[in-house]
Amino acid sequence: MLLLGIDLGTSAIKVSVVDTHTQQVVASAQYPENESPIISLQTGWAEQDPEQWWYDIRQCIIKANASGKYNPADIAAIGIAYQMHGLVVTDRQGNVLRNSIIWCDSRAVPYGANAFDSIGHAESLNSLLNSPGNFTAAKLAWVKENEPTLFAQIAHVMLPGDFVAFKFSGQLTTTPSALSEGIFWDFSTNSVSAKVLNHFGFDASIIPEIRDVFTSHGEVNAAVARELQLRPGIPVTYKAGDQPNNALSLNVMRPGEVATTAGTSGVIYGVADAIAPDPQSRLNCFAHVNHSSTAKRIGLLLCINGCGIMNKMIRQWMAPQMSYAAIDAYAAEVAPGSEGISILPFGNGAERMLGNELVGAQMMNLDLNRHSVAHFFRATQEGIAFSFRYGLDIMRSMGMHPSLIKAGKANMFQSQVFTDVFVNVTGVPVELYNTDGATGAALGAGVGLGVIAENELGKGLEKQALIEPNKQEAYETHYQRWLQYLQQCMPAATE
Repeated sequence: MLLLGIDLGTSAIKVSVVDTHTQQVVASAQYPENESPIISLQTGWAEQDPEQWWYDIRQCIIKANASGKYNPADIAAIGIAYQMHGLVVTDRQGNVLRNSIIWCDSRAVPYGANAFDSIGHAESLNSLLNSPGNFTAAKLAWVKENEPTLFAQIAHVMLPGDFVAFKFSGQLTTTPSALSEGIFWDFSTNSVSAKVLNHFGFDASIIPEIRDVFTSHGEVNAAVARELQLRPGIPVTYKAGDQPNNALSLNVMRPGEVATTAGTSGVIYGVADAIAPDPQSRLNCFAHVNHSSTAKRIGLLLCINGCGIMNKMIRQWMAPQMSYAAIDAYAAEVAPGSEGISILPFGNGAERMLGNELVGAQMMNLDLNRHSVAHFFRATQEGIAFSFRYGLDIMRSMGMHPSLIKAGKANMFQSQVFTDVFVNVTGVPVELYNTDGATGAALGAGVGLGVIAENELGKGLEKQALIEPNKQEAYETHYQRWLQYLQQCMPAATE
């Protein structure tokens, strides 16, 4: 029996086919080959076309099938991981009405700030565990005010994973985890937040049917099954945001366990059974995949929008002909501290941990006679790692003190330079494993189907490396210099 996992990322689609017994990957694929574009019609805007997601997903599955490593008819269930916080709106026939306003879009910041004040800071933090911020509900409020004719046609509001499951099955569902990341969920009542709906003037009918994360979210219809060589009627049994799903892929399911990832954005994600929200709501608190009213599992999420995308842009600007491995080798030739260069990687929308400010990507202390492209490569990776440290210190103030962090050996954690800086500036060892989001989605599908028990997750994990801090004092000096530059760029209220 096989499971199909889909990871709807910002830059590409990944799929993995996993064996239920061994929890090992049988085959995987990525599509498209080049990174998917982000549509930015105005400063701070970021959109993608949901129908393009669906096309790319189908092409990716077809590509995986073409490997010949498995029989698609043996796939028993589908799991979906997706980029979080995106807004997808459809009419009554299920037609997409506009591009998705995705996670790194900043236009809704004022709408979330107004809701935070109107609902009340204490009430928001107690019941929503967050300020409404720049998340899905606030994005919908922007549509309501700025595109009223289109808003009047909206019958359904979905997160990206809800949309993908709908395209497979024609059935509309969502989950408490998805609604919590959209800031629609009231943890005090375990239901859709009446306060959020009332403040923004949304009708409750726009919210799809609510189901558990691990359950059927519809069955693959005949037309889709025929195109993708799947058996008609197999269920979609799991869907989760990419960061809760990354945690599942690393078997981070219990209070006190912590995962991280460094893709387009960077995240540290810790699981807790109770949390004291940050008064400034600089970190996010969402329902983890195994959260329930009787066994609370809250995902405490630090997000850095400008992570791998900053590394990508430096490569495109300075050495588009070089591979990332070659760039890492160049960066390794430069001593820690990059001979004084400091880079702030915050150029991918409003940064939650910086008070939803648009700080922008910045380079400081350049010496045009001494610094080379190698210095820029290293300073970029250091700046991203320093951003993780900044956010981790906020997380520590909220009671999360990790002694070990788990990560898949993927994206920036393939770089020895980045990983070395990360562990030394945070002071926390990192274990690297052979997993990714698509694999996690497949395993989640197995839990939803009932063929993998939650306590069996991790069976297929193989530890690839343990990296421990060995030069913390040196990196602390460099971090403090970087922090001074950041504070100069931030409003006093967010320092």
